[in-house]
Amino acid sequence: MGRKSNYSPEFREEAARLVIETQRPIVQVARELGISNETLRNWVRRYKDEHSSETTDLDASDRARLRELERRNAELERENSFLKKPQRTLREGSPVVSKYEFMETQRTGEVEYAYPVTFMCAMLHVSRSGFYEWRSRPESATAKRREHLKLLVQKAFDDSDGIYGYRRVHAQLQRWDVQAGPELVRLLMGEMGLEGCQPRPVRVSLTDPVGSTEIPDLVQRDFTAARPGHKLVGDITYIPTWEGWLYLATVLDCCTKEVVGYAMDDHYRTPLIIQALQNAQRNGKVSDGAIFHSDRGSNYTSKSFGDFLAGQGIQRSVGRTGICFDNAMAESFFGTLKNERVSRVVYATRKRARRDITRYIELWYNRRRLHSALGYNTPAEIYAAHQEMRLAA
Repeated sequence: MGRKSNYSPEFREEAARLVIETQRPIVQVARELGISNETLRNWVRRYKDEHSSETTDLDASDRARLRELERRNAELERENSFLKKPQRTLREGSPVVSKYEFMETQRTGEVEYAYPVTFMCAMLHVSRSGFYEWRSRPESATAKRREHLKLLVQKAFDDSDGIYGYRRVHAQLQRWDVQAGPELVRLLMGEMGLEGCQPRPVRVSLTDPVGSTEIPDLVQRDFTAARPGHKLVGDITYIPTWEGWLYLATVLDCCTKEVVGYAMDDHYRTPLIIQALQNAQRNGKVSDGAIFHSDRGSNYTSKSFGDFLAGQGIQRSVGRTGICFDNAMAESFFGTLKNERVSRVVYATRKRARRDITRYIELWYNRRRLHSALGYNTPAEIYAAHQEMRLAA
């Protein structure tokens, strides 16, 4: 593999958008994404230069009106966000103490809370003075530790956008050097009403395209690899939008579990899967003589795709017809994507779906999501470790 940037164009663009659209400090976003402040600042500057024609000037009254709308929208979002949180832990007629305990789970520091105390009291119909009187009561060391753990469990769960179950929350606590057993974490999450996303498996069987039986299976369900870029898997899925289907083709690395290349369009013809592989090559994530494995879909077994792979020196591999386990790694990613993201939102347009999925892959899945198959590390961490070993050799 030639020396390439560690950051794909999609990642650089989404990182810049994250700064611009959320108006968060560059230092904060850079720290979350694990990149330098100056690197992110350059990306933001470049993005603004390239998209300067998309901005429009507003007069003073328009800006004031926009600020007021943004303020009111922020208030509504805060109320909606807060009111969703106690639905599983508080029921109609819940005692006041239960409400106080819930408010305490929103603590982010010694005196700081995720929401203003006055706001929470108003939303839960309890008195502010009563809450502070309850807080001042002495409690046991065990109770204090459990409450502290609940704060950390809530943070790990929220940082995952409500995705993680107790195993990954436990893994995240370990990364923070917090000592707590997995059963305790599961118990606390149950008490807090926190439940990770649960997948809904779906599989559509296909028939053998003519001539596809001549293509060998070089993977044999072994979705591991000693080094990045050597063994890749791919597949196509569809994303529903109000405009119609958006098709997503992916390329995943068996060593790092990273989505090293992907492409999206309103069709699922062969050029789409070729583009996904070309993007993986552009990112420097495909080795010479690499294996590319897929199912026996007509696109992957087509002559044009075979010619493309041969021209790139990539070995072609396919599983058996209708046996999802033969391409389980690619299937697993789509299940994760739909479970953790697609099933939780509604896309009005293909453009919005494309942007949301790009952000999920680039900013979450590849760089921040803890993978059980990687010992609860991230794909970016595994790739970086292999690069260090390669340079040290």
